[in-house]
Amino acid sequence: MLSIKDLNLYYGSIHALKDINIEVKQGEIVTLIGANGAGKTSTLRAISGLTPFKSGDILYNGSSIKGIPIHKLVGAGIGHVPEGRKIFANLTVKENLEMGAYLRKDKHEIKKDFELIFDKFPRLKERITQVAGTLSGGEQQMLAIGRAMMNRPKLLILDEPSMGLAPIVVREIFNTIVEINKAGTTILLVEQNANLALEIADRAYVLETGKVVLSGSAQDLLNDESVKNAYLGE
Repeated sequence: MLSIKDLNLYYGSIHALKDINIEVKQGEIVTLIGANGAGKTSTLRAISGLTPFKSGDILYNGSSIKGIPIHKLVGAGIGHVPEGRKIFANLTVKENLEMGAYLRKDKHEIKKDFELIFDKFPRLKERITQVAGTLSGGEQQMLAIGRAMMNRPKLLILDEPSMGLAPIVVREIFNTIVEINKAGTTILLVEQNANLALEIADRAYVLETGKVVLSGSAQDLLNDESVKNAYLGE
């Protein structure tokens, strides 16, 4: 579904991504792990068209997406839940979800998707008229995921969904990510909590200073001594 080939990305003179190669197959959960500054978020931003890359290519369903406008990538089925959630703080929960469906015209189906989101996140239904900026951190993360799901993405990109959340909320969010995947959405996940990310992922890539230094099945990386020592707190 997604193929990143020899990707190089710069911020001025800083070489942030160095010839990285990543594959995400349809139906998988793939996670990127690594320390802060390793290039994880830069990779996601390159896929979504938020940060242009210098060389290499990104293929989505076999076609290059280099230079394609962001709204067309969303229309093609790429959803992105950014680090820090980036909800529309001054809009209500309902209005945020409506923004997620802004490219769609099928009003009846949109209404059905509202109910699907509320089924996954009942607290959002309870707060449907509440201004989003007044929600708790966990509720804002639920809203950010719900907003992305309102466009029925084929590929959902999640950047640090557990950041700043209580452990019980994190587990709830991750259970929902697994449910979304089982319902047919492919997931690319960046997550500081490497243990939790590897628990739910099929495959994983380890990034260090802009390079992929290790890849394999999530289970293999969970048992890899170098990964344990560097990222799993063992």
